[in-house]
Amino acid sequence: MRYRLTFMSGVALGYVFGAKAGRERYEQIVAKARQVTQNPAVRNTAETAAQQGRQVAGKAYHTVSDRMPDSVSQRVKSVRGSRAGSNGGGTDDWGTGTA
Repeated sequence: MRYRLTFMSGVALGYVFGAKAGRERYEQIVAKARQVTQNPAVRNTAETAAQQGRQVAGKAYHTVSDRMPDSVSQRVKSVRGSRAGSNGGGTDDWGTGTA
């Protein structure tokens, strides 16, 4: 309950400050966010972090897969397979492989 109250307070506070800042400031923030996300250094860092995350997740999966019931293991495999095939041949939004 405490976390829900904190979240709702944050949403309300963001709404109030956003309404005061106006549309022009919003457009400035969006333009700056796009500029940052299109920066090659940021993209490379994000790609590296994503690859490392996939590696760690794969190791964790293999470590715990022997201890999981077969029904859970099969469900995880089916979800992993459907995600890899649903985004155009196993690549994510950054153009990297997901396998």
